[in-house]
Amino acid sequence: MPPVETQIVSRELSEFLQSPDDLLKIATFRKKLAKEKASIDAKLKSGVKDQLDSTREGLKKLFGTRSNVQAIRDEMAGIDRACQETNKDVKMLDQISRVSVVHRNFAQTEEIVHNLMDLHSRLTVVSKQLDDDSKDILGPAPNLLSIHFQLNRLEAFRNQINHQAKTASADARNILARLLDPLAKELEKFDQYLWELTRNILPIVRAGNGSVIVRLVKIVEVEGREDEKAIAIKVVKKAGRLDASSKFKSILANARKIKHYRPTMMDKIRQSVKDAFTQAYEQDKRNPAAFLEALNKWMWKDIVRIKSGVVPLFPPDYNIWNIYIKQYHKSLDETLRRIVDDAPDAAFLLTLHAWLKEYRESMEDMEVDLELIQPPLLEGKDQSLIDDYLALIVKKLDEWTKNAVRTDVQTFRTRDKPPELDADNLYGLDGTVLMFEIINQQIAVAIESGQGTILAQVVTECSRVMRSNQELWTKTIDSEYKRHVEKPDEAPGGLVEYVIAVANDQFRSADFAAALSERLEARVSGKYKTTIVERLNDAIEGYLDVTKKCTQTLIDTIFNDLKPAIKQFFTPMWYDGVMDQVVETMRDHTNDHKAYLNPSLLELLVADLLDTFLITYLNALARASKLRMPQAADRIRDDISDVFTLFSSLKPAKEVEDQFDVIEMILALLTASKSLVFLSYWPFAQKHGPNFAFTEALMKARDDLNRSEVSEVMDSVKRKVKEEKLGDPEAPTIMKKINVSQGGISGFLGL
Repeated sequence: MPPVETQIVSRELSEFLQSPDDLLKIATFRKKLAKEKASIDAKLKSGVKDQLDSTREGLKKLFGTRSNVQAIRDEMAGIDRACQETNKDVKMLDQISRVSVVHRNFAQTEEIVHNLMDLHSRLTVVSKQLDDDSKDILGPAPNLLSIHFQLNRLEAFRNQINHQAKTASADARNILARLLDPLAKELEKFDQYLWELTRNILPIVRAGNGSVIVRLVKIVEVEGREDEKAIAIKVVKKAGRLDASSKFKSILANARKIKHYRPTMMDKIRQSVKDAFTQAYEQDKRNPAAFLEALNKWMWKDIVRIKSGVVPLFPPDYNIWNIYIKQYHKSLDETLRRIVDDAPDAAFLLTLHAWLKEYRESMEDMEVDLELIQPPLLEGKDQSLIDDYLALIVKKLDEWTKNAVRTDVQTFRTRDKPPELDADNLYGLDGTVLMFEIINQQIAVAIESGQGTILAQVVTECSRVMRSNQELWTKTIDSEYKRHVEKPDEAPGGLVEYVIAVANDQFRSADFAAALSERLEARVSGKYKTTIVERLNDAIEGYLDVTKKCTQTLIDTIFNDLKPAIKQFFTPMWYDGVMDQVVETMRDHTNDHKAYLNPSLLELLVADLLDTFLITYLNALARASKLRMPQAADRIRDDISDVFTLFSSLKPAKEVEDQFDVIEMILALLTASKSLVFLSYWPFAQKHGPNFAFTEALMKARDDLNRSEVSEVMDSVKRKVKEEKLGDPEAPTIMKKINVSQGGISGFLGL
C-alpha cells in the first residue's frame, strides 16, 4: 500500500479506535464501511451505465452522420463532374448561366421585397395568436402549430437575408436589423412560451389538454430535424472543396442558429421537478414532518399521472419515464439531505426512517426499475438515521432532565423558600413532572416507529438518565445533611421540608415508572420485553432507594436532635427520666411529617423510626456499665410505656406490641433471679438466637449479680444452647443489629 494511503488508513483507525473498548465495535465499523462501499459501488455502476449509454448513442449518431456526409459529398462530386462535362458539351453555357443567375437574383429580390413589406402584418397576426394562447398556460393552445409554422418561415427568411446582407454597407445592415428586430422579439417570446409549457406538462395533462404536449413534442421534433440539417450542411461546407460548395448558393445562405430544443426541453422538465421540491421544502421548511406528509399526497400522484398520462404523449426514444423518475429521485434525495443537515428533531428522524422503507416499497409496487432510483436516498444510510435519533435522544434527555433536576437541586441547596405544594397538599418539586413528560414524549415517538429495538434502546437511555438523576439526589442529600450536622450555622433551614419533597417526588416517580413498564410490557414481544422491563425495574428500584435515603435522612435528623438526651441513656441521670424529651421530639417531627409526607412513606418512616429507636435503646443498654436493680427495670418499663403510647398513635397497637416484644424478653432477663435467668433466657434465645455477648453484657451490668454468679449464669445458658444445638434464626431479627463490641453510647452515635 502506498505511504499516503497507509497514512489515511492509520488516521481513520486512530479516530475510531481511541480506547480498548472500541475493539468491540470493529464488527459494527466493518458493517458501516461495507454499507458505504456498497453505496459508492451503486453510484459508480449507475454513473458508468449512464455514461456508456450516452457514449453508445453518440457513436451511433456519429456513424450515421458520417455516412450521410459521405453520401452528400459523393452526390456533390457527381453534380460537380456533371457540371464540368456540361460546360464542355453545351455551347454558350456561360451566357445561359449568367442569364439564369440574373433571373434568379431578380426573383429573390422581388421575394425579399414582398416579404419585408408583409413582415409587419404577418408578425401582428402571429403575436395576437401567441398572446391568446399564452393567456392560459394549461391550454388548449389551438394556435401552437400555426404560430410555429409562421415563425419558422419568417426565421428562415431572416437567416437568408442576413446572409445576403453580409456584403452590404453598415447603414444597410443597421436598417435591416431594425426591420427584423420585432421578429427576434417574437421568436424569443415564443421560446419562453414553449419552455413555460414544458415546465407545466403535468398541470396541462391534469387539465385534460394532452394534445398541447403532443404539439409541443412535434415542434421539438421539427426543430431537431432542422438542427440536424444545419449541422450536416456545416460539416459539408467544412469538409468539401470550397470551389465546389461555393456554387451552391442555397447552402451558403443557410445561416441557421442551432437551437437544441430537445436537450433544452429535458432540462426544463428536470427543472420543473426541482422547482416542485423546492416549493414544497420552503412551504414546510420549519416543519419537516409536514413536508413528508404533503410529499405523500402530491409526489405519488405526480408519478402515477406521469406513467398514465404523460408517457403516452412522448415518442419512446425520449425515455420520458426514466427522465422523470431519475429527477424525482435526485430532487427528493437533495431535499432530504437539506432537511437532515438542518438537524431536525428526534421524532422526525424516526418518521423519516420508516418513510424511506415505504418509499422503496412504493417504487417496487409501481414497477419502477431499481436502477432508476440509484444511488439510494441518503446514500442508503438508513441505520444512520436511527443512530442520529438515539444520539439526539441521549443529548436531549441529558440536556432537558439535567436542566430540570439541576433547578430542583439548586432550589434544594438554597432553600430560600418553602417547597411547592401539589394537588394533594403534599410537598413536591417541579422537575419530576417535567422529566416524566419528556420521557413519555420520547417513548411515545419510539412506540410510533413500530420497532421494538428502537423502543428498547430509548427505554434504556431513559433508564440511564433516571439512574443518573437518582445518584445526583443521593449525593445532594448526603452533602446537605452533612452540612446541616457539621455546620448548622452556615446551612440554610428547611432541610426536613425539602427532604420530604424529594421523598414524595421519588416515590411518585417510582409509580410513574411502574405504570410505564406495565404499559410498555403489553406493547412489545418477548424479545424486547425482557430488556424494557429490566431497565424500568432498575429505575424503579433506584427511586425506591432514594426514597429510603430520604426517610432515613429524616430519621437521622430526628436522632441528631436527640443526641444530648440519648447520651444520658443508662447513665446516672437516666434514672431521673429523660424519655419525655425523646418522645416529645419524635412526636413533633412525626406530626410535621404527617402533614406533608405521602401516607405510604409515613408508614415506612414510622416503622423505620421505631426500629431505629429500639436499636439505639438496646445498643445503649448493651453498653451500659452498671444497672441499679430494680430501679433500672422500672425505668425501662416507664420508657417503653411512653414510647409505646407515641407509636401506637402512629400505627396499629398490635404491630407496636410485636416490635416491643424483644424489650419484654430483655426485661425478663434483667429482673430474673440468678437461678431463674435461664428460664427467661431460653424463649429469648429461641426467637433471637443465642446472643451470648449481649446476654453476658446485660448480666455484668446488673449490680445484683457478682462476677461468679454471672459466670454461672453464662455457663448454664451456653451448655443448654450447645446441648440443644441452637443457632441463629433463619430470618435475622433486631438483635442482629445490636453491637456490644464498642464501649459507650457515644461510640454508637458517632460523637
